[in-house]
Parts: sequence; C-alpha cells; structure tokens
Amino acid sequence: MANGKELLSDELLEQVEAAARAQHREPSEIVEEAVRKYLKSERLERFVDRTERRARAKGLREQDVPRLISEVRRENEERGR
Repeated sequence: MANGKELLSDELLEQVEAAARAQHREPSEIVEEAVRKYLKSERLERFVDRTERRARAKGLREQDVPRLISEVRRENEERGR
C-alpha cells in the first residue's frame, strides 16, 4: 500500500500531520476518518440520486411526501405495526 506521501500533496500532508499533533492522534487515523466520511457521503449521495430518479419516474413531487407518509403510517397502524 502506498504511504501518505504518495497519496497526499505535501501541503495536505502537513495539514494532516498538524491536525494529528493537535488531537494527539496518528496521521493515519485522521486520514482514515476522512476517507470513511467521504465514502459514507458518496453512498448517501448515490442513494439520494437513485431515490430522486425513482420518484420522478413515478411522477411524485416533494409536496406529495407528507400525504404519502400519512398513508403509510395509517396502513401500518391498520396492520398493527
């Protein structure tokens, strides 16, 4: 696996190292946390994009959401959920 010097610019590596020192952590912890947050954000963005496409394909609009939520809640109550 490549080390941080190969993956990050010198400027960014210096910032990561400074943040790690300030937080009494290892630079690798800072980088791993940042990458995890980035990947989580990307997954969420893809989910939102897929969901928006599906809603548009079904002709749903944002103003339909409260009504649909009420319908689902009512159906769940009727089923005893």
